[in-house]
Amino acid sequence: MASSGGVQQRLPSRLDPPIGFAHRGAKAHAPENTIAAFQLALRLGATGLESDVWLTAEGIPVLDHDGVVRRGLRKRSIATVGVDELPDHIPQLVELLDTCGTQYHLSLDTKDPESAGPIIEVITSYSPDMLDRVWLCEPRFERAAEVAGWQTGVHVLQTTRLDKISEGPERRAHRLKSAGIDGINLHRTDWNGGLVALVHRFDLFAFGWDMQQDHELRAGIRMGLDAVYSDDVDKMELAMRAELANPD
Repeated sequence: MASSGGVQQRLPSRLDPPIGFAHRGAKAHAPENTIAAFQLALRLGATGLESDVWLTAEGIPVLDHDGVVRRGLRKRSIATVGVDELPDHIPQLVELLDTCGTQYHLSLDTKDPESAGPIIEVITSYSPDMLDRVWLCEPRFERAAEVAGWQTGVHVLQTTRLDKISEGPERRAHRLKSAGIDGINLHRTDWNGGLVALVHRFDLFAFGWDMQQDHELRAGIRMGLDAVYSDDVDKMELAMRAELANPD
């Protein structure tokens, strides 16, 4: 993780405590993006769930990583498949809410660029109180700004990498704030304490993904990230407890 070695005290996060997102459910413990993985993640102590969202042929949001259905040697895009044709392991978003409830944070990567609207419709119909705990992660700045402009109550983040920010992080933070986008989601190797502080200075949220090892998780929490994503909920929970219980 970039320049994290010098961080001794835990820097303040905007979310206290920070969110611990189970990446694709408890991926290290159960088949990813399945209801069983999501249920297990919450039992293990995750305070947030993460998944990718695609739309079926009918426009129904479902949870899957690559958006492809395999039938023998044949592959089909989920966008061309009816919901009744989906394999049993691919859940609809509403199934997640039915089985896991709504008392957790939910981070959804809008892999289908048209999925934001249907996601918001499902959650609004199911539990409007959950909207403030929903974080839509969108890689395209313009699309993130568009969705943020709907002012639906959900949070919108841009997911990107530091080397793709041509204007530099300070100008990007200014652009995010001006567009009404709530924060930025970067890979763990992009973050350091100074960059987190810069993002916070613009009243933006700083999220860090792909934190798998104890030292990565603890460094991310210590530098003040507002959320971390991990495949291993056990490690994430232990790192959270250690850092949050010991501010020095």
